[in-house]
Amino acid sequence: MVTVTSYGAAQTVTGSCHLLKIGSIRILIDCGMFQGNGGDEKNYKPFEFIPSKIDYLILTHAHLDHIGRVPKLVKDGFHGTIISTEATCEIAKIMLLDSASILQEEYKTIRKKARRRGEEDGIFEPLYSKEDVKEVFAKKWRTLEYFEEHKLKQHIRVSLGNAGHIMGSAFVMIDYQEENQHKRIVFSGDIGSPQRMIIDSRDNIGEADSLFIESTYGDRNHKLLEQSIEEFKEAVVSTLKHNGSVIIPSFALERTQEILWLLHGMHDNGELPKCRIFLDSPLAIKATKLYNRYPIHLSDEVEYSTGSGSDPFSFAWLEPTTTREQSIAINRVKEKCIIIAGSGMCNGGRIMHHLKHRLWNPKNAVVFVGYQVKETLGRSIVDGEKLIKIYGEDIVVKAKVYTINGFSAHADQNELIEWIRPIEGLKNIYLIHGEVDKMGAFADVIKRELGHESHIMSYGVPMKL
Repeated sequence: MVTVTSYGAAQTVTGSCHLLKIGSIRILIDCGMFQGNGGDEKNYKPFEFIPSKIDYLILTHAHLDHIGRVPKLVKDGFHGTIISTEATCEIAKIMLLDSASILQEEYKTIRKKARRRGEEDGIFEPLYSKEDVKEVFAKKWRTLEYFEEHKLKQHIRVSLGNAGHIMGSAFVMIDYQEENQHKRIVFSGDIGSPQRMIIDSRDNIGEADSLFIESTYGDRNHKLLEQSIEEFKEAVVSTLKHNGSVIIPSFALERTQEILWLLHGMHDNGELPKCRIFLDSPLAIKATKLYNRYPIHLSDEVEYSTGSGSDPFSFAWLEPTTTREQSIAINRVKEKCIIIAGSGMCNGGRIMHHLKHRLWNPKNAVVFVGYQVKETLGRSIVDGEKLIKIYGEDIVVKAKVYTINGFSAHADQNELIEWIRPIEGLKNIYLIHGEVDKMGAFADVIKRELGHESHIMSYGVPMKL
């Protein structure tokens, strides 16, 4: 008996968590946080499986919507082996420690407000602490190179391919025997676009019987990367030339490094007006150092830059700000500047303060370079809300808002189809990691282009393979 049950990223984008059972062996693919409204409640709920009975946890990559509940899993009894690439393991350390810090700060704030209302007894402890995160990395980890095969129990083997999404990202191939026949199940994780600036292009799968594929952009195609780069340059340069400031909500992994690479090039080519540039994200600063540590994952051009002794992500005008005091000081800067800060969806982090201080000014611009999940502050701004609330204060949106989708770390509809097309022996396609309307559109395209029926996974409903 082989079944897959999705306990996250089933008709939603976040919370990736898929339980594969092959006979008595239980393999969990990812254990991510839910994001957007209602996410906190889902994250704090007990798992609907028994963590102590999970034999293996395989992590596709280190974004929080794929790893964010791993400390909770360990705290609740998981004691099996964790499998990932080495880069994912290293990035997960800084991501989860940062997440624990945020959870602790949120807890302090919520508790303080509850105390004032006399409702302190009903406040939950943080989902996990830094000590819980340290326990994750005290567990048995097995890091794999791409396409290195690792035997699990019985006749089950696992290998990872380069998903081309962020540094260290992987799709997961599970090979096993069923009635003396070789079978393969593939979980895509997040698949990247072949049009990437700073990391190696994704690998292809030779064969698979069943494919669980992300569908974040299953309903649309991105603009060409070159077009998006020109739009980004125009947004930045035109704002600075009018003495405005540019606020860039950016994810600490991959997107920030891409933006730094672009700004570095603009600086060197004389395209960028003189200005101060703040990287106001301790997490992004740490992540960028890891990108320099793993040049083998980088594109040829960026790897060459690293190999020649220069830092592709740093240049003269860049000011990394690590402390709270340095971050607050940016709000007193009157001259034009560029501010890169997290979180990428504006659902917390230092970006909130910068939006509060600059969103009301029509001279300024907010440049979104990443996907905005429904019911996040970033999505509200992108959707044209004229009045938003930040820390209880109403802020009018007068800054110019740019949405540049071509930088997406996710493959678009055509790119997903072209990734699936060459897979030999494919019998079943299951859609995960997407909003339900986008999944429906993607299912229609898969049928038209590839002649395959596909199944949309439902939360908590086992799918027999």
